[in-house]
Amino acid sequence: MTLVIASSFAVFAYVAATVGLWLRMRRVAGGQSMNKTPIVAVGLIAGIAHAVAIYHAIHSAGGINLGFFNALSLEGWLIALLMTLAATRQPVENLGVALYPLALLSLLAMVGFQADEILPIEPGSPLQIHILLSIGAYGVLTIAAVQAGALAIQDRSLRNHQPGGLIRALPPLRVMEDLLFHLIGVGFALLTMALLTGIIFLEDIFAQHLVHKTVLSMIAWALFAVLLWGRIRHGWRGRKAIRWTLGGFVILLLAYFGSKAVLELILKVPMT
Repeated sequence: MTLVIASSFAVFAYVAATVGLWLRMRRVAGGQSMNKTPIVAVGLIAGIAHAVAIYHAIHSAGGINLGFFNALSLEGWLIALLMTLAATRQPVENLGVALYPLALLSLLAMVGFQADEILPIEPGSPLQIHILLSIGAYGVLTIAAVQAGALAIQDRSLRNHQPGGLIRALPPLRVMEDLLFHLIGVGFALLTMALLTGIIFLEDIFAQHLVHKTVLSMIAWALFAVLLWGRIRHGWRGRKAIRWTLGGFVILLLAYFGSKAVLELILKVPMT
């Protein structure tokens, strides 16, 4: 019952926050102003309710249930929460127009579908640290990918000399790029630590059921490493930065959720 109540409350709050952001973007694009604080507060309320729902869905006596849909909802929650918290200090709140609906859909998937993968993990265990770092890396780099998408739309509009409409609600191009690389830097650091802890704490990170996840994660890590090097060494920006960011994100998405979907939902093989 708690799961249903918390989920319903979160759905309502996510919808309210999304509608509020959309209306705010329209007003800002029209040259008006609108305080973002109430909308961010509603987003935080949605995150709290979503967290309660996730706790009741994944917690079990034998460990934690990180089946596909539970993991999807956990990631959706973290992405929305990180964006909301960042919005209290940085102009990233408009990303919620895309991220809040994604979090909502991940929550509905968790409630409506079931895919069990009980992991007997004790609190504070090394494996738990690896999982938390991995989830954090995926979350931050997902926000970076959405930021790159917004940057691509903004860049195209400016190149076509059409800076009107909702584009006017976005921060200046240089600010958007700086935010993008800040997100990539944080996500890259988390991904590096996730890979290192996986090598140290997992018995065989290249085991048959993990090899695709490991190899794809390393490829994504290499892409983001090259992107950061290009930014520092050659000042990469604009379309080149967008393409490398989205390419790395797609590989990372395939590494975790692609492999997890195939193994758990199709082949019925549990995956850490």
